[in-house]
Amino acid sequence: MNKKFMLVAGLLFTIVLTSTLGIAFANGAFVEKKEKPSDYKIGVTYTKALENQDKPMLALFYVDWCGYCLRFMPKYKIIESLYGKKFNFVMLNAENPENEHLVKSVALTGFPTVYIMDPKYDNRVLLNNGIYQDLPKMKTELDRYLRIRKLLDKATSMDN
Repeated sequence: MNKKFMLVAGLLFTIVLTSTLGIAFANGAFVEKKEKPSDYKIGVTYTKALENQDKPMLALFYVDWCGYCLRFMPKYKIIESLYGKKFNFVMLNAENPENEHLVKSVALTGFPTVYIMDPKYDNRVLLNNGIYQDLPKMKTELDRYLRIRKLLDKATSMDN
């Protein structure tokens, strides 16, 4: 009985602590809760990512009123911490007029939307929510893309 009480007390303490301090526990890491997706400052601008063709980009299209986008942001932050040296991370507010042309070109149907975009090879890969909501699946897809890109780099260097 004492063990059950301690377990329940610990669980209640954790819930109260996280809600009071405004933090969330996501995949083993504490992440501060934010009010809207744009409060997260993850990655670089789209223009800067286009200029750096050494790495593909992981582009997140979001809107600030989207609850799903807000819930996804801690995962996006974790993914950035794991792959920030291999991808340029970009956040694109779909309602920002500066992004209008790009938003139209990718034909968004919902939010959040995540693409691997590679300006070096003029390639775009849409990652559906079944992939980007599951960290192991997301890692598998990102690793797969990096392997394919390495093969493309090798083939291109042989042609020159």
